[in-house]
Amino acid sequence: MRVKGFTLIELMVVILIVGILAAASVPMMRGRIDSAKWSEANATAGTIKSAVRVYFAENGSAPTGLLSVSATQTLLGFTAADLTGTYFVPGDYNITAVNSEGQATVAVTGSQTNAPTGTKTLSATGSWN
Repeated sequence: MRVKGFTLIELMVVILIVGILAAASVPMMRGRIDSAKWSEANATAGTIKSAVRVYFAENGSAPTGLLSVSATQTLLGFTAADLTGTYFVPGDYNITAVNSEGQATVAVTGSQTNAPTGTKTLSATGSWN
């Protein structure tokens, strides 16, 4: 009489394959998590770009004091709560330039402990670098 079932070797091979698949998927998931965090910054930076464009259209010039983040954000009509998200706060957004058509370049650097590392820039053309 023969007993049906898996041998120890077969079970070990299955566990090895599952382990390899898990080890390969973790780095890919981390990349997706950082990408999702940066999408919050992209949305808020786009809102800031739109506000600069409206300000430029109404006043014919860029907001003054581009280096003072809080003063510029107040001038554009933002409150601290408007720009505070899960991963980025108002001080993380900096308008670095405004071209002759009123299109702004916004640099974002995460300062929160759970924010992704590095700096990304939303250019005047709308590309995210």
